[in-house]
Formats: sequence, C-alpha cells, structure tokens
Amino acid sequence: MAEAEAEPLICSSKGCTDAAVHQVVWNNPKLHTPDRRKIWLACGDHEETLRRFLDARDFYRETVPLDA
Repeated sequence: MAEAEAEPLICSSKGCTDAAVHQVVWNNPKLHTPDRRKIWLACGDHEETLRRFLDARDFYRETVPLDA
C-alpha cells in the first residue's frame, strides 16, 4: 500500500490559501496557563499581520520557522 502524501499546511490568515512557512506562537493569559501555547500558521506575506494582531492584545509570544 502506498503512503498518502501529507496535506500542505496552509496559512491561517482569513482567505489565504498559500503554504505556511512560519508558526506564530501565542497564548491568551486570561484563558490559558502561562506554559500553554497556541499556534497560527503563516505564509511569508501574513506573518507580520498575524503577529501585530496578537501583539496588540498581548497574546504574541514568538514566531518560529514551520520546520522547527
């Protein structure tokens, strides 16, 4: 039996269908414990937009390459 190819990971930005290359790591301190991390995937064009959205709410933690 042949192995199925993995589906490409897609950017989390609304309406974007580009492949993700970044992990935008965040957490909401009002809802999550300090060690909890949530991830939005981002293409090269949307990493900054997603990061700014989260940073304005004090949710942003870091951006790491998708392959990390």
